[in-house]
Amino acid sequence: MADLRVTLCGVPLKNPVIPASGTFGFGREFDELYDISCLGGVATKGLTLKPRPGNSVPRIAESRGVILNAVGLQNPGVEAFIAHDLAWLRAKTRVIANVAGSTLEDYGEICLRLDGLVDFVELNISCPNVKSGGMALGIRPEHIREVTALAKASLKKTPLIVKLSPNVESIAVNAKAAEEGGADCISLVNTFTGMVIDIERRMPLLANRTGGVSGAGIKPIAVRMVYEASHAVSIPVIGMGGITCAEDAVEFLMAGATAVQVGTQNFTDPLACPRIIGGLNEWCDRHGVAQISSLTGACK
Repeated sequence: MADLRVTLCGVPLKNPVIPASGTFGFGREFDELYDISCLGGVATKGLTLKPRPGNSVPRIAESRGVILNAVGLQNPGVEAFIAHDLAWLRAKTRVIANVAGSTLEDYGEICLRLDGLVDFVELNISCPNVKSGGMALGIRPEHIREVTALAKASLKKTPLIVKLSPNVESIAVNAKAAEEGGADCISLVNTFTGMVIDIERRMPLLANRTGGVSGAGIKPIAVRMVYEASHAVSIPVIGMGGITCAEDAVEFLMAGATAVQVGTQNFTDPLACPRIIGGLNEWCDRHGVAQISSLTGACK
């Protein structure tokens, strides 16, 4: 059996498979189906300083090969997460706290609150479904550099992951900007911006009009962006975007990722992550791969 262990920013993970933020809650519901301690880690639902109700409904729409979501970062707030979910989740697996803010100051405050309490902080500067912060900070490299530096200054003990938007001119330039700002790791891609129209009502399906596009249909674009970003920086990369099976995960690893995040597939198949972990073991055994970490960047 292959060794699936990987090391991310000096932190050891059981394997490289992590449920993506916004698709797994805080893990409790999935733990009723399987023991989530089998995972490499869990990226939490996006956390803000104060509770957020999210966007109006409908907030989810389907299209061919993808879904669109405009949930709008609905969450109970960072203090509620710390009080009710953090200790339970830390006893299970590595915790990647995904955080979002409406202002630069918000990012600094929430990072300060989580420093030393979680294994990683993942800076969400790329959510396309909120009216302020997020997306605006994730487009221009100078803004990415600024918000990354501010968050990093608030984190003395916890490694910083910066989650990048794909809705940009150059993913390589923005990846480099995050590294220059002090990021210890980058993750990509977040969702693309898209729209679906109800042709009978002649109206957008989503109340928000547009939403984030995710699912199997975006995978080739995501793999390309992970490849470009990983070749632009010297820090580790977490790859995501349309992963449905172990072979998809191997593609992202070969493109340069150290670990992967599985998102939309958790909705289609709640057992997706343990299935992918098992599939990685089988793939490595069939191909004579002793350590999965050797696949990172194997595509030349």
